Amino acid sequence: MDHQISVIFLGLWLFPQAFLLPLSNRKRVDDHTVSLLSDGSEDEEHTSMDVFTQILQSNKGSMMRLYHGDIAMNLGLSATKCTDCLWPKSADGKVNIPYSLSSDFTNNEKKFIEKALQDFTTLTCIQFVQRSTEEAFLDIASGSGCWSYIGKTGESQFVSVSRNGCLARGVIQHEVLHALGFYHEQSRSDRDNYVDIMWQYINEGDWENMEKIDTENLGIEYDYSSVMHYGRYAYSNTSGKATISPKPEPSVTIGQRYGLSELDVQKIKKLYDCELCSFLLTGINGSLESENFYSAFSSASHCIWLIRVNKNKALLQFDTFDVHLSTSCTTDYITVYDGASRESPVLLDRVCGNQEIPLLVASGNDMLVVFAHGMTLGDTKFKALYSSVDCGGTYTKDNGTVTSPGYPDLYPNYANCVTTLWAPKGHQIVLNFTFFDLELSTECLYDYLIINDGSRTTSPELGRFCCDVHVPTTVVSSGNVMLLQFHSDIWFNKLGYSADYFFVKSS
Repeated sequence: MDHQISVIFLGLWLFPQAFLLPLSNRKRVDDHTVSLLSDGSEDEEHTSMDVFTQILQSNKGSMMRLYHGDIAMNLGLSATKCTDCLWPKSADGKVNIPYSLSSDFTNNEKKFIEKALQDFTTLTCIQFVQRSTEEAFLDIASGSGCWSYIGKTGESQFVSVSRNGCLARGVIQHEVLHALGFYHEQSRSDRDNYVDIMWQYINEGDWENMEKIDTENLGIEYDYSSVMHYGRYAYSNTSGKATISPKPEPSVTIGQRYGLSELDVQKIKKLYDCELCSFLLTGINGSLESENFYSAFSSASHCIWLIRVNKNKALLQFDTFDVHLSTSCTTDYITVYDGASRESPVLLDRVCGNQEIPLLVASGNDMLVVFAHGMTLGDTKFKALYSSVDCGGTYTKDNGTVTSPGYPDLYPNYANCVTTLWAPKGHQIVLNFTFFDLELSTECLYDYLIINDGSRTTSPELGRFCCDVHVPTTVVSSGNVMLLQFHSDIWFNKLGYSADYFFVKSS
């Protein structure tokens, strides 16, 4: 059943409509609309589909004729191994790609699209810049569904991300990767080594969407977790029957919805020859360490790790921190940003030396770690673990307020929060509770607040508090770090707590 790609492209050139079937003839999937929060971020609770299922859902009924589900084709263009469809590189090593955003998008939607583009800028040499007078640019608009051309066409090229279903980070990045020159992962020329296509569960009219392409695979391994990979049930004509089966282990997860994978980033850097030390860390938990840097990018002056946990807030704990000490940390240092770019607020600002770093909790699921170094690699070692936490934060500014999640409304069930209060060296932290209402428990076993005198969850406890009989008034740390751990179970939600804090010089 697996026809030769040369036959496909001959057919595309002579009889394109025989292969590019209207999407209205394809299998429908459940209705789905992406919703954005007020700050322009994606509402994860309403974005459960994998990227390609979401694309097919948004494209149903579209009159645009597409190849492989979401690829617009220029007839006569060699779309297999093109040598002239890459975006050019400038003298400074950057690949500047002009783009424009349609006025059809709201300000929040524009903000969300730009955040999706920011990942390319952070992790690769691809730089998206607002179009001025350039003839070749990406015209990003709310068209009929989600689709894009392959590579640079040399003129204004439409990238369709419909407001009704396509405004998800993974979908936007998927279509932009097409515009950078990438096909779907499971259409790679070597895909038969990694997946089986279950043709019996695909309507014959959809077979062309599963054909292989004579691709340039860049010497990078097959990526089941690529944002360019079809979902397990793509084009299935039988409910519950997969059309793509990974091998040798069929249970391997394919068809994620979160965005770029680590190998997606590597492929971009390889295709565009980006000389940049960067890592994308995703999933529920993982680690980063200086050894990653030494093994592959020791000549680079900077290295970055973009941490993106699947949900809630990113938490980072340095188990080892020994960065070569320099005056004012000018040559060797680590900076951590509360977000996905260097324009995000700073959580940890230019720290060096041998010291214990408190737990860092981001305001969202992104955190960017930047390591800069001079010529002293042998003197530097660091290792950190990342994971996700339901709620909490990192507070380093004097005079503020910390609360339970949802306050002044009821706190949720099964909440596990970590809050770090971090004063400058030579200071202590004073915490004054202005409100406290947790579930009644004489042993504080159900809903409770633990206050640690230090930077770790294992640091000595200043107290475990719950209900009216354990109301704290004022708590003072012995050092410059205090940690708050809040936990709730499944029963009896209350209003929680609110506390004001400030820093004082150590006596």
